[in-house]
Amino acid sequence: MAETIRNPKQSRAIDKKRRIIEAGYTLFARDGYYNTNTAQIAKEAGVSTGIVYGYFHDKRDILMEVLELYIGKVFEPIMAMVDKITPPIHFDFILKHAVDAVVETHKNNAAIHATLHSLTHSDQAVNDRFLELENKMTMRLSQRLTESGYPQEGVYEKVHLAIRCVQDFAHESVYDNHDYISYDRMKGLLVGMLKHLFEE
Repeated sequence: MAETIRNPKQSRAIDKKRRIIEAGYTLFARDGYYNTNTAQIAKEAGVSTGIVYGYFHDKRDILMEVLELYIGKVFEPIMAMVDKITPPIHFDFILKHAVDAVVETHKNNAAIHATLHSLTHSDQAVNDRFLELENKMTMRLSQRLTESGYPQEGVYEKVHLAIRCVQDFAHESVYDNHDYISYDRMKGLLVGMLKHLFEE
């Protein structure tokens, strides 16, 4: 194992490190974190195990980079939607599109999402990163709303509650998928409930 971890500067080295992270993403999603080892990641990336240890101390280092890759794929597009909110605020439109976007990102990244969220119970750094993201999203959405003329009193509580409700709906519709539930109807109820919350 390399004593000093390299920070790649040249394009070939940067590409190798990127391939290792993407291989980790693929294997963690397919086989789970604990069922994957660095040799498998190296093979998937098309590099030697020694190359992997040149850029990462261990598998957990790769995990943290995979988490950042996941964040870029899932959270950044939603953050970009938040940044587009301008007055006048139409909550019906915003909420419908937000719910659709969150559900779609969960569908497109379902396996890695399940792997990463399962680790929040055993890895404090992973849990802290997700909490940091939740806080960041709450703060940014609250700020955009108040900048667009929404009353500041109670905005953090409402936004945080809304985020939790939308996440729970995405988990329910993507992972649980009860055959006796109409998720279109449930989505309508969710949007109506949150619209009432923000417009009361």
